[in-house]
Amino acid sequence: DENKSYFLIPPTATSQPKQGFGLLVILPGGDGSADFHPFIKRIRKHSVPEDFAVAQPIAVKWTSDQVVVWPSEKLAAKEQQFTTEQFVEAVIKDVASKHALDPKRIFCMGWSSGGPAVYAMALRDETSITGSYIAMSVFKPQILPKLSNAKGRKFYIEHSQQDRVCPYWMAQQGYEQLKAEGARVKLVTHDGGHGWRGNIYGKIRKAIEWLQAADEE
Repeated sequence: DENKSYFLIPPTATSQPKQGFGLLVILPGGDGSADFHPFIKRIRKHSVPEDFAVAQPIAVKWTSDQVVVWPSEKLAAKEQQFTTEQFVEAVIKDVASKHALDPKRIFCMGWSSGGPAVYAMALRDETSITGSYIAMSVFKPQILPKLSNAKGRKFYIEHSQQDRVCPYWMAQQGYEQLKAEGARVKLVTHDGGHGWRGNIYGKIRKAIEWLQAADEE
């Protein structure tokens, strides 16, 4: 499907782990376009363990007036042929045909416009995603699957209390409601408002480390 385009950055490890490689799927914010790939490559270099592959799906613009960057099952776009959930599952399946994957280490990361779709994928009845990292985004339960699906799943939420684009109270709400449903959730705050600030790659690295270690807590 020519509309299901994505970048794949393979693991840099010299040998395959016994359990298989990890996979980080990244849904960029903004327009979700291929223009984010240089940034994704820097994330791969500075933040992602060497035994992980990184996949960057390219957002599809179905119509010229499309508002939702990453349409989901409950937040559709006109004329869309598939949802972001279906897109990401197809990406994961394709990566698995190239690299043996550890099913316990398939994580998804999204910021700003990418965040709602990450929540949506993580909360499906059945999902390949085992850990989610959502930064500077919104939490809207009305456009998500039932929150009870959060039980036992992992969410790392990062947000600035000075964010005037995506209100901080939404991140706090997400933390509280997901935790109440039995999810493993961590909420991290930083200064500076909307956007990536400070030690960007160090923050992303900590998020991935937490997602890997959360099962052991």
